[in-house]
Amino acid sequence: MSSGLFRLARPLLHRLEPETAHRLTITALAKGWVSHPREADPPSLETRALGFVFPNPIGLAAGFDKNAEVADAMLALGFGFVEVGTICPRPQEGNARPRVFRLAEDRAVINRLGFPSEGLAAVKPRLERRWGASGILGANIGANKDSHDRRMDYDICLRALYGYTDYFTINVSSPNTPGLRGLQGRRELDDLLSMLTATRAELDRGSGRPAPLVLKVAPDLTPSGLEDVASVVETHKLDGVIVANTTIEERDALKSANRVQAGGLSGPPLFKRSTEMLADLYRMTGGRVPLIGAGGISSGRDAYVKIRMGASLVQLYTGLIYQGPELVRRIKRELASFLKADGLSSVAEAVGTGADGTHRAVLKNMMG
Repeated sequence: MSSGLFRLARPLLHRLEPETAHRLTITALAKGWVSHPREADPPSLETRALGFVFPNPIGLAAGFDKNAEVADAMLALGFGFVEVGTICPRPQEGNARPRVFRLAEDRAVINRLGFPSEGLAAVKPRLERRWGASGILGANIGANKDSHDRRMDYDICLRALYGYTDYFTINVSSPNTPGLRGLQGRRELDDLLSMLTATRAELDRGSGRPAPLVLKVAPDLTPSGLEDVASVVETHKLDGVIVANTTIEERDALKSANRVQAGGLSGPPLFKRSTEMLADLYRMTGGRVPLIGAGGISSGRDAYVKIRMGASLVQLYTGLIYQGPELVRRIKRELASFLKADGLSSVAEAVGTGADGTHRAVLKNMMG
């Protein structure tokens, strides 16, 4: 399916229940029915972060390829990196359906999936089979809803998948697993990261290139909560932070009837909140911690704003639902144009240039 065919198919897909449409898309990708001519990335988009050289800074966020079925197909669409998951130790169905809702008027989505996962027994063999293939792949790991010790679930996933993925994202920020966001508290997060960094050191066996650990945080953290995250992340020398997951707030300005649904909101309504938080965290850490900007990216301008506010890399998902695979190529072209217009030769030169004390005014001006 080319971009042109996607434009024809999209109205049909959007008549289907969202999860059914998503399953059909995954099947089409797995069977090779979706193709997209790959353009060479502009040299200015090459990005060094997390110890890797990314061909471009545009990544696929976790949630699309939950069970690592189509990572290589998505890399072939032009993403600079792909993150699979969230992966839990044991299979679980997640919350009852319906649990995904399109907000077409807002170009947004609300989900309350609750980490549906086929579990390590299904996902690990897929990662083993594709290991060594080209492209940077991350694994987003989480905890089973009925786990007696959620901290250990992260440890189990890290141990099982270590060596088969380039980096790991510790997802403590989904709003759809009761109590999970409590792991973002200072003491809880310190305990979790102490355990996982120790496990990584054990598994690494002195290779000199341990797999990076990245934390994914919620956009609904209070300022003091974000300061706690910044402190703990720096204490444990974590490799990066994704800012941010879906929000349970930001409902007032929504137009769609589905705005009343419970769950995490993603898409453009999340952009401002997540980007301000990104700039705040960049300032708090003095740019010492690589940040990945996520939340509401649907254009090259959006990606550029995230980068200006402190992101070395960015991720998207919801935008694909409304704009299809062509979005990735368009964002890269637009981003390269913004860099050139500002006289910059690389993404790295733009990172954090708008995240000073006046970043909210800068953000407002750039969004306008």
